[in-house]
Amino acid sequence: MDRVNSLHAIFNMDKPIIGALHFMPLLGIDGFESLDVILENAVKDARALEEGGIDGIIFENNYDLPHKIDVGPETVASMTYLCNELRKEISVPHGISVLWNDYKAALSIANVTKGKFVRVPVFVDSVKTDFGTILAKPDEVTGYRSKLGMDKIGIFTDIQVKHATMLQDRPIAESAIDAQKHGSDVLILTGKWTGDAPEMAKLMEARKASDMDIIVGSGFDASNAASILEYSDGAIVSTSLKEGSIVIGERNVKPAQARISAQKVSALMSVVKSVRRNAGQI
Repeated sequence: MDRVNSLHAIFNMDKPIIGALHFMPLLGIDGFESLDVILENAVKDARALEEGGIDGIIFENNYDLPHKIDVGPETVASMTYLCNELRKEISVPHGISVLWNDYKAALSIANVTKGKFVRVPVFVDSVKTDFGTILAKPDEVTGYRSKLGMDKIGIFTDIQVKHATMLQDRPIAESAIDAQKHGSDVLILTGKWTGDAPEMAKLMEARKASDMDIIVGSGFDASNAASILEYSDGAIVSTSLKEGSIVIGERNVKPAQARISAQKVSALMSVVKSVRRNAGQI
């Protein structure tokens, strides 16, 4: 039987692919234009993802730089408004990620906008980032969810997350076991940076250590989808689906103005569907 917040329970399929929809700079951030402009561009991305056959979407304040470990009310208000409007445009399940690690905001926004899951970058691995040190507080994360009666919202947690330095090195298997013990619903593995796929050896090590759902959270594209999905249960993808070229010096590899390409989504999902067919899943 599926766990309540397993990937299959949320998406009703095996090996779901989740498109990350990155909002342009939100209220209070340098580069903010207007909520109308942000929504207009986000609708284009959401429609491109659905048109291309994506299985789910996660909304994220990726271009709110510099990131805050805990965001202000202006970010919560902006994201709640945008996500409520965008859910009218999509039919697939959606989730929320509030960078850098504001799980309270993410869970609250998900609850109000009928989101099915949230992403928590720091759960059991304390790290140092460009925006400050973030200490792992897994029991506070799951406790907050339970306190507000949001246990049906899945908690997808990174282990040894990108854009960060571990305060204490340890094997990836240990992080995976720790996250499972503390109530994570789905594990996320990334490379070191945006667009960087995780090391296959670490993915395999995590797979051996835990019976949890494991998805890849960076560097997933049409060229490596088949090999990655051999050991992972799905993926979160965005950068490889955007139009345009990589911009040198851009922290997020491609700028906020780069829109999602429905053609790139379709090409990726064709590979994913082939993997599912070969595995007898569709």
